[in-house]
Amino acid sequence: MSLINYLKTQFLEIIEWQDDSRDTISFHYPDKDNEIKNGAQLIVRESQTAQFMYLGQFGDTFVPGKHTLVTENIPILATLKGWNYGLHSPFKADVYFVNTRLFTGNKWGTANPIMMRDPDFGVVRARAYGTYDFHVTDVKTFLREVAGTDDHFRLEEFSDTMRSRIVSVFTEALTTAKVPVLDVASRYTELGAALLPAINPVVAAKYGIEISSFILENVSVPPEVEQAIDRRSSMGAVGNLNDYVKFQMAQSMTEGGSPAGSMAGTAAGLGAGLTMGQQMMAAMNQPQTTPPAAPPGAAPPVIPVTGITPPSSPPGSADLMTSADVARTLGVSEADVLATLEKGDLKGKKIGSMWRVTKSALDEFLKS
Repeated sequence: MSLINYLKTQFLEIIEWQDDSRDTISFHYPDKDNEIKNGAQLIVRESQTAQFMYLGQFGDTFVPGKHTLVTENIPILATLKGWNYGLHSPFKADVYFVNTRLFTGNKWGTANPIMMRDPDFGVVRARAYGTYDFHVTDVKTFLREVAGTDDHFRLEEFSDTMRSRIVSVFTEALTTAKVPVLDVASRYTELGAALLPAINPVVAAKYGIEISSFILENVSVPPEVEQAIDRRSSMGAVGNLNDYVKFQMAQSMTEGGSPAGSMAGTAAGLGAGLTMGQQMMAAMNQPQTTPPAAPPGAAPPVIPVTGITPPSSPPGSADLMTSADVARTLGVSEADVLATLEKGDLKGKKIGSMWRVTKSALDEFLKS
């Protein structure tokens, strides 16, 4: 081998990176311990940035284009190497190529539940996952904080490195935004876009990247919170006691003999009792005649209303009824009547531990 050919193999005259992969983010140009020739050509393609390093310090940064490596083009490197009179000989330096294109469809997710303070449910544990798109905006920060001195830093390594960091940033942004769980679970797309202004300043300053799209695909809460949300949705149909009774009666038609059917059956019985009560009150308003006295030894008169025991009232207070009287009148349990009195839908007067209800108040309740 001639001396000229030997020297050509020792000096780098053309430095370029032809990326034939779709998952490489940064690449250390293999110099094989060769020196860079004075006047060598550096070719940087679109969606690439070349970063020079000398003795562990950042040197000059080159954007897409063709560059001739002379003193005028590498002022930072010339200062680091102490070239007071210009570059006249070959030199050694590390060259990193960074891919600045958009990397799409990267997955993220919470390994552990996020503790959120929710205005509706208090402290809630939530899990979330989704995807995001990113690209490198600050090459020096990215190499220093993420890629390091890796010769061939791939997207898979980036995902492993950044997954927990992205989740941490997402958690802080979600906590700062104070978005209720009910809104998180119903507006994924809007929430992802709304969180970008909170996430990007953090990831740009810490890691030198920018997230162009942050997609929230799912947020899940513990089963007990899901049940509370379902109950809250169901109670949206309840406006007053009558509406609640109708709602429970409708549910009893489908639940039948299930455990919840006992409650629905009670509500259905209350509804039927309301109808019977209306009929009885109408009958009570009819003119009454005193029946003839029965001869001695005759059987007591039979009450014409089958299955209903006449209400018992204290002497001298025929217009007052106890909770038991009201229950017998409506054909429901006394517990249902007491709950209705406590709620205030049925007007009554509580004396000590006993309730007294006037017939006029019962009439008003049945008409409502």
